[in-house]
Amino acid sequence: MTQKINNQLLMRLIVISLLFAGFLSVSFAQQSSISIAAATDVPAEGEVNLITLFQNGGWAMYPLLLLSIATVGITIYNFMMIREQPFMRSEVIDQLKPQLHDLDFEKCRQTCNTYPMAVTNIINAGLNRIDEDEFDTEAIEQAMEEYSTEEMAGPYVLINYLSIIASVSPMVGLLGTVSGMVKAFNSIKQQGMGKPELLAGNISEALITTASGLIVAIPAMIFYFYFKNKYGKLTVRVTRVVGDLYYTLVHSARRQVD
Repeated sequence: MTQKINNQLLMRLIVISLLFAGFLSVSFAQQSSISIAAATDVPAEGEVNLITLFQNGGWAMYPLLLLSIATVGITIYNFMMIREQPFMRSEVIDQLKPQLHDLDFEKCRQTCNTYPMAVTNIINAGLNRIDEDEFDTEAIEQAMEEYSTEEMAGPYVLINYLSIIASVSPMVGLLGTVSGMVKAFNSIKQQGMGKPELLAGNISEALITTASGLIVAIPAMIFYFYFKNKYGKLTVRVTRVVGDLYYTLVHSARRQVD
């Protein structure tokens, strides 16, 4: 259930990111039309804006734009999901503890199904391994460990995407840099040094893509380590809470047997 909710939220963020990308594309197209319409006008000397930098950056700016939009979408998603509430809630844990203490498994399952989150999903997986004829604590613990691995691995995947973006963006920028330098040397080869404006444009393209790749990579890397550390702390807390609930269950079952 939690994974289904997360997937729905991710799909919404993807749609928003695509709409944002479409809006930017329309803006660039409009800016290009204005530039063509005003081609007879004398441009202001030294006039530089974001649209101009994007256009001068060449083909590498388009994948870098997609990577930057992905960074924004994944960062927003992680801010919404990598927090305490989707993993555990104190009021729900306070309900589960007396229910496990009384060995009221039916109410425990109802509580877990009513409040789907990491802790309740893990506990529910252990409850599903309870046999009416034999109370096997090892089977319950193993089921909880198996489901815990699956439950806690899901959110970390999107955190790793930030690391991938932080690694790929400078490479795309570097590829654009190499492309711009190749164009610069081809201009020298074909026309010599007689038209320095062509050489300057190609070198400018190379430097813009390098800077753009770093601009995308640096925030992605910062957010990656931020969410990684935050997720590590949440994982430890979830493990501690689940262990405490498991101890309550096992202790109550052994006391009833005795």
